[in-house]
Amino acid sequence: MAKSKIITYDLCSPGKNYDELYEYLKSLSDYACICESVWFTTSDKSCSTIRDELKTVVDSNDRIFVAELAGTAAWRKILCDSDFLKSHL
Repeated sequence: MAKSKIITYDLCSPGKNYDELYEYLKSLSDYACICESVWFTTSDKSCSTIRDELKTVVDSNDRIFVAELAGTAAWRKILCDSDFLKSHL
């Protein structure tokens, strides 16, 4: 069963083209960009698998954090639709 995940990153190299990063994030099922560098997804993949796959599309000095959500969350002024998040948590 797909589990809810949160993915966040810091892209440390200015002026880089990160289209591959965004393509990867959008390839995960049921995704939403919550804040500028924070994404929500549901996936059967483990957190470490997602991290390892992300490492192939970012620079070696970029930061990545992937965590599984427990089903509860609170937010304010997010970029995506609140109803989408509520229905996928």
